[in-house]
Amino acid sequence: MTEQLAVAVLGAHGRMGIEAVKAVEAAADMKLVAALGRGDSLQALLDAGAKYVVDLTVPDSTEANVRFAVENGMHAVVGTTGWDSERLGALRKLLAANPAAGVLIAPNFALGSVLASAFAATASKYFESVEIVELHHPNKVDAPSGTAVRTAQLIAAARAEAGVPASPDATDTELEGARGCDVDGVRVHSVRLRGLVAHQEVLLGGPGEQLTIRHDSFDRASFMPGVLLGLRKVASHPGLTVGLDGYLDLGL
Repeated sequence: MTEQLAVAVLGAHGRMGIEAVKAVEAAADMKLVAALGRGDSLQALLDAGAKYVVDLTVPDSTEANVRFAVENGMHAVVGTTGWDSERLGALRKLLAANPAAGVLIAPNFALGSVLASAFAATASKYFESVEIVELHHPNKVDAPSGTAVRTAQLIAAARAEAGVPASPDATDTELEGARGCDVDGVRVHSVRLRGLVAHQEVLLGGPGEQLTIRHDSFDRASFMPGVLLGLRKVASHPGLTVGLDGYLDLGL
């Protein structure tokens, strides 16, 4: 039998963490060695012999958690938001000093969402206009979502490479926020509504037609196949990978 991956889950008592604990326990090739909640000492990771860490905590603690993991020879799969360019730069320097470690930071672990973002980026090269609407439950603390930001960045990069100009927009007067926010030239609109979980649609428009690429997560269990895929692949991808699409053979 293949040796099981020794996995620890940080943020194990949160909504995502609870699902991650169940997923790791159910995976034949993994062994859950630690499940840490708020205030638990990271020393428990060493005591338990963890080699892989899933960080599903909060922005205030995720950087320290990942640093601890890398400095102690562990690989990390991260679903926590708050990784801005400054934090990512510091992490890259840390990984350069610890070249055997792999870190995956994924705004979204739902495979359908990752694929939808990749498809949208490819399609955006062929349409004059593109905007993003992301819809989440009202307990979500950040807006726009990390997935929407990542999607907008992928779209902007694809359009820039193809020489596609900015979407036309004649707006010259507006109430603040009416046109959403601007992420690398792509408009992103956020909806927070009771009953939702995680949803996103990319609207692409051209003369006489519209293409909508939409993904819906109805349950947090939808994120777990991506978490498990990340755990299985992170060791073979040393350094920093941003976005689960970096582990997928999309052929685009």
